[in-house]
This record gives sequence, structure tokens and C-alpha cells, in this order.
Amino acid sequence: MTDAQDPKSPQQPSKPESDTSKSATSPTAPAAPAHESSKHSASPADSPATRSSEYVEPASPATLRATGKPVAGTAEGSGDMPPNPDTLTRPAPPAEQSSAARSDGSDDSKAETPTSGAPATKPVSPALAAEVASDRNPIGSPVPKSGDDVKAAGVGSAGGNIGETGGGAAGGAGGGSGGGEPPHQPSFGATGPRPGSPASMGGQPSYLQAGDSPWSVLRRIMSARFRAWYDRAGQRITQRTLKIGISARIFHPEPGSKGLRSKTLQYLEESIAHWVMSRDVLVFMIPTVDTQGLLHPSHIRLHDYAKHLDGLVLQGGADVSPLTYSEVATRHEWQGDRMRDMYELELLHEFVEQGKPILGVCRGCQLINVAFGGTLHQDIATDLPEAIPHVTETYEHNRHTLTFPEGSSLAQMLAPVDVPIVNSIHHQSVKTLGRDLSVEAVCAEDGVVEAIRYRKAPFVMGLQWHPEFHRAGGPEFLDCTPVLDNFLRAARETRF
Repeated sequence: MTDAQDPKSPQQPSKPESDTSKSATSPTAPAAPAHESSKHSASPADSPATRSSEYVEPASPATLRATGKPVAGTAEGSGDMPPNPDTLTRPAPPAEQSSAARSDGSDDSKAETPTSGAPATKPVSPALAAEVASDRNPIGSPVPKSGDDVKAAGVGSAGGNIGETGGGAAGGAGGGSGGGEPPHQPSFGATGPRPGSPASMGGQPSYLQAGDSPWSVLRRIMSARFRAWYDRAGQRITQRTLKIGISARIFHPEPGSKGLRSKTLQYLEESIAHWVMSRDVLVFMIPTVDTQGLLHPSHIRLHDYAKHLDGLVLQGGADVSPLTYSEVATRHEWQGDRMRDMYELELLHEFVEQGKPILGVCRGCQLINVAFGGTLHQDIATDLPEAIPHVTETYEHNRHTLTFPEGSSLAQMLAPVDVPIVNSIHHQSVKTLGRDLSVEAVCAEDGVVEAIRYRKAPFVMGLQWHPEFHRAGGPEFLDCTPVLDNFLRAARETRF
């Protein structure tokens, strides 16, 4: 674009076509080089008509644009800014030089005016496009930070806003549909920080502590993960409801009876179940199993109950059969319940092997002694005539006092009591102590064994009295709740 086509120049009257311009466009005349043509068209001395009829402005810096094309992305790419002599320029292509060398404004205006649906510039070869792109984004160049800076850097049309339609050839990178090159994209040099990185924000993120290293951050992450796992495990260990199994009492059919008395019954005494449930645990009665049954065979074993339950309570009931500890009953009524003995002995050993706690009550205390090789007095009154009566018509209201041997763990569980009183409802008692068993309490009046403990297990203890009847018997009876609590605590600790 010449000064005559610049919209900022004063509007001049159209000049008549001179002989010089005709000779320049004549097909017979040889074509002059673009730079010489530009010099002739720009000089006011070439034509007398030009000197006489046209006002010619003095040479301005804009005439320097014919000698080279400013690099896109510099201040010279905008029509509003004067060229900077220190800025690198590259020679314009021949097509652009010939266009700039024309002095006749009519043809140039037609060539440079964008039309609807047509590109504003001529097609550019791939090599030229690559050269322009490399010149537009030199490494280490500052990034435009405002709209004015971006406009001055050559993004958009010459003298227009970014994205406006149109643009002059001197702009070199028109915006929107008017420019021939894509909008300028900021590039970051090798030494420039990446946006969003800690270096671009003045160092490490503000939420990190001073002197933090990757190892310290990793250590805190692992510590937080461990605490979360520990809390979940602790919640499972301390808050899951315990499941306690209670062995069944067995009622055998009576000959000639009908209804329930003609059937084998397995039942649970209410007081023992409620005493255990008073500590907010679940209670399950464990039935006998028969894997070779003719009517209802099953693959369930007592081992499966020991695996899934957390503890075992052996409740009272019928006598232990003398056959179970290799003796013969001295009286017919003392033969005991051999079937129940076999069932509870297997159950006891399964829980011992699983490391689960066991609490025996009355008959359960005697069975623990027999299970580890001990024997029993078949009848206290017969074998120990000097002993006090341990069973009377008053049943659970019959009582006596206790004494605790030195080192008794039972004495440490129970609260200190001047005169510990318990009920007495049994006519059999421990005779020979089984292996790895220790005596925990004896009757103060006659020395009959009242409590034993198996030393090689977390908690296997037998009480000869019935602690489930104590609260109903009166406040003078010994409070055995600490014994139950220790049993349940051991059940929670050995549940896995």
C-alpha cells in the first residue's frame, strides 16, 4: 500500500493516467524490477503530470515497507505503529514486491480489498508459512499481557482489533476471517516456567510447609493411610457385637410317654442366657450334631461353631457320668448323662484349639476338670462326710462362703469383699485335679473345690456355683459380673 492508499492520508483527487503508467503496464515493454518500479513510482520527478497536478508528500518512514516485510509479532506488524529500525526484517516475496511497487492505486485497491467469501491474502506456500511461524514466535520473546500489547504485536489486522474482518497487507497476520495467518499463540522459552507450576507461583505451593521434601510428604501420606486403616480395624475389633455359644441341656425321651416327653429335647435355661446377654452380646444355643444321622444327615460339625462363635459357656445340668472319667457309678441314680458328656467334651476341645475362651458353670466346672484328666467325687455326702451340705431343698438359696488361695486370678477379678458368699447346688465336686489346672477358690467351711482355671489358655475357667442366680438371691451374694466381663474381654481379644 502506498501513501496515496493510506486511509490516514488527505483525500486527493484522482489523477489522470500518465504515459509512464501505461508504458509500465504495456505488454510490449520489458518489465522492470520491482524495486526500480517502486522507486520510479514514488519519485515526483518521473512525470510532469504528477509534478503539476498532484500533491506529493515528503518521504515518510512508511515508504521503507517496500524494501522488506516486518516480522510478524513485532510492533511493525501493526499499521498504527512506526517501524523500528532495530527490528529484524526479511525480504518480501516477489509477488508482494511487485504489488508494493505499483504506483497506480486502482489495481492495488482491487487486489487488497477483501471480498465476501474470499480469503484476504494469496495462498502461501508451506515453506513460507513455516518461516513466518518461526519468525513470529522467537524463543525467549516476551508474552503479550494485554489486548493492546497483543494488537501491537501483530495479532489481528493492521489498525484493527483482534478477530475483526479485513486487514492490510502491511499487518502480515490478520485476525478472524480477515487475516491470512492463525492468531498468535503464546510460547514459552526453555527458561520460562510452565503456567500453574510451583515455579510460576514463586516457589512451592503455599499449603506445603517450609522445608518440605517429597520424602516428608510421602511419609505424612503413609501415616494418614495407616491411621485410617487402624481406626477401621479398631472399630471392627471394639464395636462388633460378640457372639457367645451356650451348650445345650438334653432331655431324653421317657419310655411310654407321648408328645414332647417322647422326644429328645435340647434347651437353654433362661437365667444363664439373660446373664450373658446383660453385657450386650448375642447368645446362641449350640445343638448336638450327627453327621451320620439316618433322617437328617448334615456336614455341619462342632468345629464350625467354634470357628464362627467368639466364646463358649457350659451351663449346668445333669451329673457327669463316672464312665467319662473311667469309673463305675456307685449308685444307679449317679450314672449321669454320658451322651451330653461326649457332646460337651468335643465342643470344649474345639474351642480350646481355636484359642476361644470358655466359662463353665456348676456341671461345666466339673466337665473342665474331667476334660483334662481329672476325676470327681460322685457324691460329696458319701465321699466327704465331714463336708457341709452343698445341696438342699432350698436349692439356689443354699449358700456358703469362699476363700481364695494365694495367687488366685479369680480374687484379682472380683472386688474385695470381706465375706464372699455364693450359692451351692451340687452333690458332686472335683476330686483329682486335671493336668495344667489350678484351684482358684474353695469352700471356707470344708475346703471343697469351688473354682478352677486352665493355665495354658487365655481364659478357661469353671465356677462350681451359679452366678446367674446371685442377683435374684439378694445383695449379700457375690457380684460375679467382673468374671463375665473378663470372659467377654478375652473373647474379643481372641476372636480373629
